[in-house]
Amino acid sequence: MILLDTHIWIWWVDENIRLSARQKQLLEANKENGLGVSVISCWEVSKLIAAQRISFSRPIEEWIRLALARPHVQLLDFTPQIAIESTQLPGDFHRDPADQIIVATARVYDCELITVDAKILDYPHVKTVK
Repeated sequence: MILLDTHIWIWWVDENIRLSARQKQLLEANKENGLGVSVISCWEVSKLIAAQRISFSRPIEEWIRLALARPHVQLLDFTPQIAIESTQLPGDFHRDPADQIIVATARVYDCELITVDAKILDYPHVKTVK
């Protein structure tokens, strides 16, 4: 499985031009093993909508329902193990709790995280791909 950072999930679902050919290739290549989406990404998307930082052509409830219903998408719960891991990340990691949870999710599931977030890409204690 590969874990999608929130922005990658949004770009992929909406076929946004910001999703690179390489990222599309990675998503396609990992479909059979599963495309993980952390439940915290649903919260992040909802917060972005509420803050009017992004918008969709459909209500958020419908967008999330359809985005999670896509083939090969696996919704990954926020478990107690992930909660604990997110507060005990090794080394220095920034204070964004959503990023901490997403990184902890990738670590607990021992999977690669696809992201363009430089703070995550620079963090040596999680496997990432661009």
